[in-house]
Amino acid sequence: MVEAAGTVSDGLWQKIRGEAQRAVAADPVFGEALVGSILAHDDFVGALADLIGQRLGRGGAERARFTSYSRAALGGEPDLIEAASQDLLAIARRDPAIADLLPPLLHYKGYVALQAWRVSNWLWRRDHRDAALLFQNEASNALQVSIHPAARVGSSVYLDHATGIVIGANVMIGDEVTILQHVSIGRTNELPARSPRIGRGVFIGGGATILGDISIGDFAKIGADTVVTSDIPAGCTAVGNPARLTNCPEPASAA
Repeated sequence: MVEAAGTVSDGLWQKIRGEAQRAVAADPVFGEALVGSILAHDDFVGALADLIGQRLGRGGAERARFTSYSRAALGGEPDLIEAASQDLLAIARRDPAIADLLPPLLHYKGYVALQAWRVSNWLWRRDHRDAALLFQNEASNALQVSIHPAARVGSSVYLDHATGIVIGANVMIGDEVTILQHVSIGRTNELPARSPRIGRGVFIGGGATILGDISIGDFAKIGADTVVTSDIPAGCTAVGNPARLTNCPEPASAA
């Protein structure tokens, strides 16, 4: 797994550096920023850690602290940099407005927020709870994305537009999920307080709310402004408030 992660991230890094070098040649003014944020670094870990520090830190000391934590997490657990690589590739695959990797790396706040969460989760699992919650708080303040460090998020995840996203503690999100703006996923006030489980390949439209001890099946779609408080079978589309099912595979429709 470590070797595979290194192979993916190394190839991705070389592509990003190539894009940055071409951008510097085409626009020397913009190129000054690229030299510091991309070309000054030896690897993807260093560039991504620095980017997280720049976006979350509000001063030199804060920036250095966020960068240091991020470098320790990304460099210390190869699966994190593999997931970060897959998240970036997912944007290029799913966003028709993107042809390269450099723009979403530098300018998509949802991508940075997700990687900041990966660092916070690494800290949380090592019982550095205060530092983990600091990452969550600053990502919420600076990027309008709040993901609790105790949530669990897969890879190839795309936070599209990424404003007003709230993901609570112990929420489980699978691989290849796409989440649009103003989405809330969390617990209800009912006991026992348990969180939603989002399957692989799920699409969650803008303004959707998903609450409670429920499961969203693989490749389901949640429409914009839909309120979901019960299970959604795999492959179904849920729309409305309260959610109703449509376009389900035949067995799910019969059920």
